[in-house]
Amino acid sequence: MTPPGRTKIAALLHNAATGAEVTVKGWVRTKRGNKNVAFIALNDGSTVYSIQVVVNVASFAEELLKRIATGACLRATGLLVESQGGGQTVEIQARDLEIYGTADDYPLQKKGHTLEFLREIAHLRPRTNTFGAVLRIRHAMAYAIHHYFNARGFFYLHTPLITASDAEGAGAMFQVTTLDLQNLPRNEQQEIDFTQDFFGRPACLTVSGQLEGELGAMALGEVYTFGPTFRAENSNTPRHLAEFWMIEPEMAFYDITDNMNLAEDFLKYLIRYALEHCEDDLRFLSEHYDSELLERLQGVVQTDFVRLSYTEGIDILRQSGRPFVFPVAWGVDLQSEHERYLVETHFRRPVILTDYPKEIKAFYMKQNADGKTVRAMDVLFPKIGEIIGGSQREENLEKLQARIAEMGMSDKNLWWYLDTRRFGTAEHSGFGLGFERLLLFITGMTNIRDVIPFPRTPNNAEF
Repeated sequence: MTPPGRTKIAALLHNAATGAEVTVKGWVRTKRGNKNVAFIALNDGSTVYSIQVVVNVASFAEELLKRIATGACLRATGLLVESQGGGQTVEIQARDLEIYGTADDYPLQKKGHTLEFLREIAHLRPRTNTFGAVLRIRHAMAYAIHHYFNARGFFYLHTPLITASDAEGAGAMFQVTTLDLQNLPRNEQQEIDFTQDFFGRPACLTVSGQLEGELGAMALGEVYTFGPTFRAENSNTPRHLAEFWMIEPEMAFYDITDNMNLAEDFLKYLIRYALEHCEDDLRFLSEHYDSELLERLQGVVQTDFVRLSYTEGIDILRQSGRPFVFPVAWGVDLQSEHERYLVETHFRRPVILTDYPKEIKAFYMKQNADGKTVRAMDVLFPKIGEIIGGSQREENLEKLQARIAEMGMSDKNLWWYLDTRRFGTAEHSGFGLGFERLLLFITGMTNIRDVIPFPRTPNNAEF
């Protein structure tokens, strides 16, 4: 559908015929020229590229042209012609200009700005080429995720953001309450009386939609969730956010091998989609941030992922002779340096690790016959480390109850989850893909704060 009263710049640059009068609307990236002619680079967000608007100075009021500066919003109408200069195929010879909004003291100028500075003005950074590219890729990936699952018969399940259960058993959750924090009600034991709270019990923002996703899978067959999740870990690192998005498919009748097959196919589909549909933005990011980006993306699409057990991975790490910061021993949770060694140095391609020690994994993972390991799987990517975590879920009620007790957890708030093992249980599996981790890999950005519009991190809830 053509936008009212304008043509998008992406359409003009890709397939518009010259010789027609066109109208574009957007924001000024740069303005240069002399006393006879001005050149305005206009961008409307539809593409990483701007279109050049050529202005005959004598045809416009001097006061009007003075008000057109970087950041200003305007409409330009004129003739689309072949460009006389380099860098673009077409340009607009302006016949009429209208300023919608000026931008005095605009903080984004032609000079380069650091990503750290741009985080401080996150309300304006989408207007830069970098963040325009990232946000267009983010949209394309969200669309591709829904398309992938819909085409394969999965159902999109909306799981709650407010929950009384902790899917990870980690406890790092944001509490949700309507109680007056300056005058908390207390019971006879002087404990906070949550019966007077909105939900009548302690409630938190969810860390995962997985448990509810399993309920859907045991009725609809294959489902997926895609929504925001929250973790209150005080991790101020380039890889952590307090609010982030997760994609979590859950599938009835899938074993761990089926789960791995789906995860590998899913990731390859998304990367292939980005290469096919986000070419201009990926080329820009490759030229400005990561020269190996396109080669790395193509490499993942074109190669089979390595599959090996956690135990085999530990043996490789121990025999590597590498002086890892975190010591390697069977039973430790692998760190990013370990994961990236396996992927980037030893195998030089993505790796799926399976059969982790049960002591470092969640209660819901299916236990192996050895009594020591569970049917977990982590997909490891270059430059990222773990990008997907999943498992075959424990479908045996007695084993699941025993594991909950063994971990010192209470099954009081999980009665509904355990019911799926009481009534028509079956083997099933699932995994979680961190959306921002995926975007880090696809865009080549190095800080997770730069692949989400408005990052939430410790001491930062601006915008």
